[in-house]
Amino acid sequence: MTGTVVLGVCALIGAWLDVTQRRLPNWLSLATGLAGFGFVLAEFGVEQLPWAAGHAAIALLVGMALFRMGWIGGGDAKFYTACAAWFPLQEGLTLLVSVSLAGLLLVFGWFGYRRFRRVRNGADRGKFGMVPYGLAVAVGAIIARVVA
Repeated sequence: MTGTVVLGVCALIGAWLDVTQRRLPNWLSLATGLAGFGFVLAEFGVEQLPWAAGHAAIALLVGMALFRMGWIGGGDAKFYTACAAWFPLQEGLTLLVSVSLAGLLLVFGWFGYRRFRRVRNGADRGKFGMVPYGLAVAVGAIIARVVA
């Protein structure tokens, strides 16, 4: 239960910063990831720590590729990687599905919001025109931790 609360706090900070500033700082990803490894160590034991590290490494590699293709932001990739540290590889699919479903709802909501919102010059400009996908990562990570 304590681990879920700590992840929840990290996730809520990330969601808030991404929605309000479109920024997911490195210190937050580092703190979230380290707390995740600590949680895995305390909850599952030292034998699951390499599986959590492997999950985070895979998440980072995939996130870097998606960032390189311009599909997600760098902060989103790092924040997902940090959240992956909370889940040994065996629970990775739970995190991926939870974040994907939260992201799908976010994207539908975002496009609906933008369609009905009238903005000067017809479009949002700059970073606030982008989907704050850190919100989906945060919600999905909390759901995955509760379900797993």
